[in-house]
Amino acid sequence: MKELTKAEEQVMQILWDIEQGFVKDVLAKMPEPKPAYNTVSTIIRILEKKGFVGYKAYGKTHEYFPLVDKKTYSNFYLKNFIGGYFGGSFQKLVSFFAKENDMDLTDFESLMDHVKTDLDEEEEVK
Repeated sequence: MKELTKAEEQVMQILWDIEQGFVKDVLAKMPEPKPAYNTVSTIIRILEKKGFVGYKAYGKTHEYFPLVDKKTYSNFYLKNFIGGYFGGSFQKLVSFFAKENDMDLTDFESLMDHVKTDLDEEEEVK
């Protein structure tokens, strides 16, 4: 899997949100100033070549949908981010954010409780 550019990620965020749609649907969800229709179409075709997007053809019109789900890409991106900036160490990442945000022990314990709750909920779903 390859990392997405900012423009590609913006289009994917919209596709993840709407689940499927035409170029005009993606364009409608973009903030002002909106890019040109051809620009969005080109980005979607690049995403298709990268394996992120599939489509259903209706004559000359294509309806696009994500082939990679948001959680899968998020995990990939975060692993690359932690690897690139923190030597692959989650502990270094947490330490960095704790220092940069002046977290005290109470804040840190609250964060860890939140993470534990999320993990417990995921285990219950499995």
